[in-house]
Amino acid sequence: MARRKDRTRPSRNAEARRSSTGAARTPTLSASLPSLVATQVQENPSAEPEALVVSHWFDPGEVGEPYEATIRLSGRRADVAGRPGPADTFVHEDAIERVVPGTGPISISSWIYGLKPGVWSVSGELVKASRVAGRVAVRHAEPVAPAAWSWRHWSVQTASPAPIKTRWALAAPLARIPGVLPGSYTVLFAAGLIVALASQLAILASEQIAIPRSIFVSLLALSAGLLGAKLWSAALHPGESLLKGGWAVDGFLVTAPLVAIVALVAFGLPVGAYLDATAPGLFFAIAIGRLGCFLTGCCAGRVSSSRWAIWSSDRRIGARRIPAQLLESGAGLLIGTAALPLTLLHLRAVHGAVFIVGFAVYFVVRQILLRLREEARRYSWQRSPLVPDHM
Repeated sequence: MARRKDRTRPSRNAEARRSSTGAARTPTLSASLPSLVATQVQENPSAEPEALVVSHWFDPGEVGEPYEATIRLSGRRADVAGRPGPADTFVHEDAIERVVPGTGPISISSWIYGLKPGVWSVSGELVKASRVAGRVAVRHAEPVAPAAWSWRHWSVQTASPAPIKTRWALAAPLARIPGVLPGSYTVLFAAGLIVALASQLAILASEQIAIPRSIFVSLLALSAGLLGAKLWSAALHPGESLLKGGWAVDGFLVTAPLVAIVALVAFGLPVGAYLDATAPGLFFAIAIGRLGCFLTGCCAGRVSSSRWAIWSSDRRIGARRIPAQLLESGAGLLIGTAALPLTLLHLRAVHGAVFIVGFAVYFVVRQILLRLREEARRYSWQRSPLVPDHM
């Protein structure tokens, strides 16, 4: 399910009043959340750094071909008495290029920036576009319901209509939206690091390898790996802020081992034995971290009506998806479980073989899973139509 740019504009009456005074229209909003605030404030310095985050859901239908749709939101300040002024109303549109029927309830969360602080009443409608001979023929609208999420039933539900209070714009990405648990990635990432280091140190101790120097090498490799993950993500998403952007596991897996090998040689530590001791914990960390990705809505799989699809979100659109994060988590768990007895029981002919084989298997699995993601990768082997919309 692809997405086009969303846009916010004043309501028709407010826009006419703004045009008569020669004021600039509200700028078009891009899809990158951190840049939304910067663009809004830069083009309109007097705009309050406030935002609304609203979620709605709709039924895409059971059968039919994928179609285009737009969620149109109309907002009005609820705490304004009398006739609303130019800045007291807005119309915001989120366009969806591909809605796949048969996927069950679909939610869409919208971020509206540059609004006056206060309480807003927001209503939404779904505008569908029907095609005849490849051209848009008919557009009709139907109301959409406010969305809430039930972790107990793992489903999107209808929320009670209520006015919504604006929030600090920089904290808007932390808002509660269907299928997303803010902060879960940070917690699970930290848990994965602890498991990885504990596992590595236990195996190194059994190998009678110097622990203090090994710890220093691990911390050095970890720091370099995190930097590599950040830079790799920035290369994949050049429009995102470096500080507020994501992390790419590819960058970590390339940078951390290289730095570790150089440091191991410099300290006179056995390279192969150290890498083997690292392998189980590394893949256990991947297994734990990918659970955080699933709960946070990053690295989401493609929307599908397959029986194996699971309802999840990409932080904007919630729908049944191929669970790419869970599949990668399972792969990490299996590789780590297979590597653990080989290192603990010293069942290897060559030091370093466990790490190399495990890394190779994970690399192949990961390239397959990248093809199942919603987001196309900028690699020569980027996503192909491996999984159809209907299976």
